[in-house]
Amino acid sequence: MCSAASIAGNMGVAQGMDVLIGFAERLHDRRDIGFLFVGRGTDAQRLRADAKARGLDNVVFHDEIEPAEIPGLYAQCHVGIVALDTRHKTHNLPGKFLSYIQSGLPVLTSINPGNDLAELIQRESVGRVCTDHSADTLQHLALELADDIASGKSVSARCRALSAKRFSPEAL
Repeated sequence: MCSAASIAGNMGVAQGMDVLIGFAERLHDRRDIGFLFVGRGTDAQRLRADAKARGLDNVVFHDEIEPAEIPGLYAQCHVGIVALDTRHKTHNLPGKFLSYIQSGLPVLTSINPGNDLAELIQRESVGRVCTDHSADTLQHLALELADDIASGKSVSARCRALSAKRFSPEAL
């Protein structure tokens, strides 16, 4: 199985995305796993340079794309990644999380401790949650999630069901 992980949206200080470059480096030898960073932000160029300096050929950066292109992008991916800086003190439900689950993409998250999003993801079994901002933990969780996806577990169906149940216009 070839897995692509998508990180779409803003790449700025609030996302704390440095851990994702370290995480991608730990999976560099896995030729079946790649990372696609799509978007812009204050940290985008620095993250690109860091990935290049580390020689990460499993990481691709692409500038922001039109919203109409997002469903096609997600259809080519297996996991959506959400990163939030661990210094956040409040709960945060990023729009990219909503778009990932609506598209049936399980999520791998690196988020601030105490965030309600962690409990939601775990309760609904729609991905994995890292709250220690550790590339090692992300690697472990990503491999667990990849095994779930490869084994045919209905993670994608649970994502779509959660989206419909909690975040659709009918649910509101």
